[in-house]
Amino acid sequence: MGRRSGGLIGIWAEQQRIAQREREGQQQAVLRQRREAEGAQRAHERDVARMQKEQRAAYRRHRDEDALRRTHELDARVAQLQGLLVSGCRAPAFDVAGLRRSEDVEPFAPGALGVPVAMPDQRYYQEHGGRARFERDWYAAQAAEARRLEQLAAYQREYDSWAAARVAEIRRHNDGVAGTADALRAGEPSTVVDFFSAVLFASTSWPEGFPREVAAAYDRAGRTFVLDWDLPGYEVVPAAKGVKYLPSTDQEKEVSRPVTQRRALYRDVLAQSVLLAVRELFSADVGGVLESVALNGYVGGVDPATGLAGRVCVASVVVRRQDFDRLNLELVGAVECLTGALAGRLSAKPDERVAVAPLRLPDQVGSDVVVQGDGEEPDLLAMDPIAFEGLVAELFRARGLQAVTTRRSNDGGVDVEALDSDPISGGSIVVQVKRYRNTVPPTAVRDLYGTVQDAGANKGVLVTTSKFGPGSYAFANGKPLTLISGTELVDLLHQHGLRGRLGSGEVVPPPVPDAPVGSATAEADDDFNLLGMVWSGSVGLDVCALVCAGNRVLGDEWFVFFNNPSTPDGSVAMVAAAPGDRAAVRVGFDALPTRADRLVLVAAVDPEVNPDADLGGFADAGIRLRDDSGVELDRLEVSDGRPGETALVLGSFRRRTGGNWDFVLGGKGYRGGLEELVGDFGIEVE
Repeated sequence: MGRRSGGLIGIWAEQQRIAQREREGQQQAVLRQRREAEGAQRAHERDVARMQKEQRAAYRRHRDEDALRRTHELDARVAQLQGLLVSGCRAPAFDVAGLRRSEDVEPFAPGALGVPVAMPDQRYYQEHGGRARFERDWYAAQAAEARRLEQLAAYQREYDSWAAARVAEIRRHNDGVAGTADALRAGEPSTVVDFFSAVLFASTSWPEGFPREVAAAYDRAGRTFVLDWDLPGYEVVPAAKGVKYLPSTDQEKEVSRPVTQRRALYRDVLAQSVLLAVRELFSADVGGVLESVALNGYVGGVDPATGLAGRVCVASVVVRRQDFDRLNLELVGAVECLTGALAGRLSAKPDERVAVAPLRLPDQVGSDVVVQGDGEEPDLLAMDPIAFEGLVAELFRARGLQAVTTRRSNDGGVDVEALDSDPISGGSIVVQVKRYRNTVPPTAVRDLYGTVQDAGANKGVLVTTSKFGPGSYAFANGKPLTLISGTELVDLLHQHGLRGRLGSGEVVPPPVPDAPVGSATAEADDDFNLLGMVWSGSVGLDVCALVCAGNRVLGDEWFVFFNNPSTPDGSVAMVAAAPGDRAAVRVGFDALPTRADRLVLVAAVDPEVNPDADLGGFADAGIRLRDDSGVELDRLEVSDGRPGETALVLGSFRRRTGGNWDFVLGGKGYRGGLEELVGDFGIEVE
């Protein structure tokens, strides 16, 4: 039989066994928790890996889809270019008769006035209130009905007056449309040029990015419309054929379009554009004014050899209407049709700006024909700023100096850097170019002097298209500065075989006062006219006016807008709009300067009110022509806006022989807003 231990030793031994079991239990618990934590961590890592894999797969799908979307966009653009002529042929032709308006007016709608006042029911009063209260309410209802009938009659008279005025307005407008049609049928050169230029400007057949510039003349004797029409540049055909996503580098790579394919498509687009422009003209000629069309297609751009802007004729054709009408344009090959069936000319390498000889130019038409567009001498005031800087650099090179234009950013106020290699009088020269119309302020000369000092140059030259005042010459005296005014610049250009002029140099005959404003023609008058703008859509617009000679504003102060509400002589001013109008301009046609031959109306999206808006919702627009008392004389239709454009030329009133002013539809839009638009009219925006 065993012996049980007892006493203190036994108790201590038992406690040790209990403590050991507790330690072992704690160790087991710790190990178990560790294993559970490690298992949870491994599960978490598996979940993270799976999520990362899914995220990577989703990210790749997104990048692949984005690359595919961009490829589809390129394909759609190419398809649009390939189908340009077909889609244009299916579009409705511009028709002057379409400007006619129906004489239907809104029917009389009296609203609440058409509802008789309810008479009180005597049975109700027998139970509630008695006869006295009934009589009081009955007489009150009779009085209210009498007032209703009186107001209804007055409103009917107002409506009848408004409806009669509206019908008269529509008839005057339609008479004006008929007058325009008559002038077209009579072959009046000015009307023919303006109308068919508007046809090309207002056409919806041209894709976004296509230029809309025309210089034209009409040969009345030969019934031939001769025009120079701008064609799109080589960049209109996408250089990329598609886009691929490369997972290895996490980048998108553009797949280049084969050069031969791109060149062939570009040449086909040019041929389609020429044929479509001719089709637009003949289709709009419902009166048979055009026996033939002579069209020269030009491509603009910067000549890489000179850095100067220039235009090259890459297509030319003379088409008789009877020959053109025999064509099935939806099935022809554009290049073969232009060069074969129509015996036209098309550059073999238009992408390299290889020119062809024009078959007939607008300035070869007789002197009795109105010609739109600039002459051969480039207008320095209208030249692209970058091209103008290139021309100045070319002038310095022609004088034997080394000269280059600077980059557009971080140039320190220097437009051209020149170097005179003469070891005694030479050195580095910094050149600033100011394409101004107003006098250059002395601050610009002081700024140039600071630039010369900062750059450590030997000399500074300030070139402008305008002039300098006494303060500028006084500051430059004794300093290494040279000031070249616009007239001096033109002389220097001509001395060194370069071309340039300042403005159109046209002489405008003085206006002859005649009858008051009426129909679609505004004639010179001692009174003022109100031009009220109306349109649909909620976009906030700024309506502005430019007083011009040709396509150039007379000066910055002749640009009337929110910050300059009136011309210096008060002949044009922004005024409060009449009821129903959304903006208004007050014009004294007889008070305009004699050198002004047109008043141009434009509209632009207000960037402060609608920073992300465009003119896609600008529709049902018109100009209400009123006399100074506010009586509406006519309504002139203007072109609707287009998506992506933020400024639009609505139209222009143009002075004709005898002092008459008639309205010419606009339609040219700008994606760069009011700043880009006014730049086309010679206003320098900095």
